[in-house]
Amino acid sequence: MAFVMDKLNKINNTNDIKALDPKEYPKLAEEIREFLIEKVSAHGGHLASNLGVVELTMALHLAFDMEEDRLIWDVGHQSYTHKILTGRKEGFDTLREFGGMSGFPKRHENPADAFDTGHSSTSISAGLGLAVARDLCGDTNKVIAVIGDGALTGGMAFEAMNNAAKLDTNFIIVLNDNEMSISPNVGGMSQYLDSIRTADSYQELKNDVLDSLQKIPVYGDRMVKRIRKTKSSIKQLFIPGMLFENMGLTYLGPVDGHNIPLLVRTFKKAAKVNGAVIVHVITKKGKGYVPAERHPARFHGTGVFDIETGLPLSKKTKADYTDVFASVMNMAAKENERLVAITAAMETGTGLKRFHNQFPERFFDVGIAEEHAVTFASGLAARGLIPVVAIYSTFLQRAYDQILHDVCLQDLHVVFAIDRAGIVGSDGETHQGIFDISYLMTIPNLVLMAPKNKWELADMLRFAFDYNGPIAIRYPRGTAYDGLKEFRVPIALGKSEVLYDETDIALLAYGSMIPTAMEVRDRLKEMHYQCTLINARFAKPLDEELLLSLAEDHKLLVTIEENVITGGFGQQVTQFLTDTGQEIKVIQVALPDHFIEQGSVSKLREENGLDADSIVKRIIVEYIGM
Repeated sequence: MAFVMDKLNKINNTNDIKALDPKEYPKLAEEIREFLIEKVSAHGGHLASNLGVVELTMALHLAFDMEEDRLIWDVGHQSYTHKILTGRKEGFDTLREFGGMSGFPKRHENPADAFDTGHSSTSISAGLGLAVARDLCGDTNKVIAVIGDGALTGGMAFEAMNNAAKLDTNFIIVLNDNEMSISPNVGGMSQYLDSIRTADSYQELKNDVLDSLQKIPVYGDRMVKRIRKTKSSIKQLFIPGMLFENMGLTYLGPVDGHNIPLLVRTFKKAAKVNGAVIVHVITKKGKGYVPAERHPARFHGTGVFDIETGLPLSKKTKADYTDVFASVMNMAAKENERLVAITAAMETGTGLKRFHNQFPERFFDVGIAEEHAVTFASGLAARGLIPVVAIYSTFLQRAYDQILHDVCLQDLHVVFAIDRAGIVGSDGETHQGIFDISYLMTIPNLVLMAPKNKWELADMLRFAFDYNGPIAIRYPRGTAYDGLKEFRVPIALGKSEVLYDETDIALLAYGSMIPTAMEVRDRLKEMHYQCTLINARFAKPLDEELLLSLAEDHKLLVTIEENVITGGFGQQVTQFLTDTGQEIKVIQVALPDHFIEQGSVSKLREENGLDADSIVKRIIVEYIGM
């Protein structure tokens, strides 16, 4: 290490922090930040959120027993300090790598990780479940759920708080309020929390009122005692609404999230409450590292970077699919005033920042609320607008019912721009976008497309804007493929594109797998096999006419997709050919029916048989064996 870790070296197991002298806490916090900056700069990861919760995490570990108590981190990307304090420093040398330590809590990784998380707004529900289970089992441990103010915009969090209000035993909800999710927070909850943060010294005001009342002869003390006994408490007098207490939750705060002694006292006080209690903690995202403090969104999830400047070490030289989407959206919006854009707290990640700047009245960030985003879009579409809902594949699955019931059942013209479709890499199981073909394929009225390259994405978007009905386009993370520019047949509903027309073996590749299929074809050609290559374009509707034609003059059909095999594109193709009595053999190349761990995209494809080498070997074995 480039710096001295006098205090950090004392932390090798869960609860080791309790042996430190309180005077050592500030130095430990400093060393943790230096450690995190060094490791994340070398491996990538979530930095700003972790820098912001160092003292908060230390206080939780000091106030509670992490061998007995249960701590749930909402989303979980801010659990790095928790991992350090539970003896996992060495794991940061393999952070988010294949076979290495996850960037999120994992129950199999350490007993102190009480619940696997990766998506937002889940911690209160999970924590409530653990608290009720504790009571039913006759245990006495504490349960603490840490949720950010961004995650609190998700409806599931409110459902859980509503349910938690019925609890008559202790359950602690820590609201980590840093005014950010990935992008700055929006909406009523953000404004409400802002009003609490910026209230004119509420605590001082309360104390001044009590002091003044106590000075009233004879009646002063009685008035103070009565106010304190009042159910709604004196807070009701000075903080409008007191949303949490009105819901039935005891509210403590706001508390300085970087003051360890104050945090510990507050948590111990919260632990004595018989019921659900919310501790409102104010933290600064990116604290201790100037570039992250200035640009918390950029350092939410970062690749390797130079510590001194904060600048990324690998510079993007080519446009990615998100850039293409952003450019087409802006151009199309200039021509069509009915086009509007919706994001769920991912303005930058989905490429809508420029759209927001140019067309602010037609841009809608609904917060971390994917279900609401989709139904909101259906309302816009019902009035004749063309809403484009830009959401990552892994997060769109949260809105399955809304896609089915509110959009497709009414056959409304909503465009789904599904970013990060396929394997996304180092964020692991909770973030891989490998299920969207399967879960969308089942829904009537929905058209599902995927482009072979950046030009086809642009063409598909324009086709989707003109189409009159529900339509989705999935595209992967990373640099946009710029090969096959010479192939640009106009998009027609349900029609594939024949790239190379031969006989014997037909490769039918979908979207992101076209570059791999090109490599597979080249290898097969070197082995003197005749090989047709089809750009499927549409998973729904299938190009049935082409499939029947391929079955007539080919011996083997190979479907290739970056999605789980169950319910995917290949299964739909196989089912159609079976139902129509075709005798052609089909090999379905897809991801296996299990969750895909973390690692680089290339490594994960190789491990799961989705790389060119694996596909060629499989084709040769099965083709020869026919």
